[in-house]
Amino acid sequence: QVQLVESGGGLVQAGGSLRLSCAASGLTFSGYAMAWFRQAPGQEREFVAGMMQSGDIRSYPDSVKGRFTISRDNAKNTVYLQMNSLKPDDTAVYYCAARPFLATTRTDAYGYWGQGTQVTVSS
Repeated sequence: QVQLVESGGGLVQAGGSLRLSCAASGLTFSGYAMAWFRQAPGQEREFVAGMMQSGDIRSYPDSVKGRFTISRDNAKNTVYLQMNSLKPDDTAVYYCAARPFLATTRTDAYGYWGQGTQVTVSS
């Protein structure tokens, strides 16, 4: 049974930083692309970072580029999202997701999802 468990969310002031973690189990982690999405109240879930299975290609939307960094530790079966210079608009529930090999921005392409972790950025 595949499980993705996020942690690291919380309340932070604008300009601050948070590091999210997602621990995976039940899959061959090194064979999966990993991604982070977020969903604010009343809005659709949106892609914020993705990393290929190989770990050598990462992608970000313009809204977070230069502020967010995705990384992975295959020895720990964990993917991270370092978030710097946080803004109130970054407030959302953040989810990690997994799919074989290639990352994509499409939510419907991911078969495995975590339960989400809340990030709240105060102004």
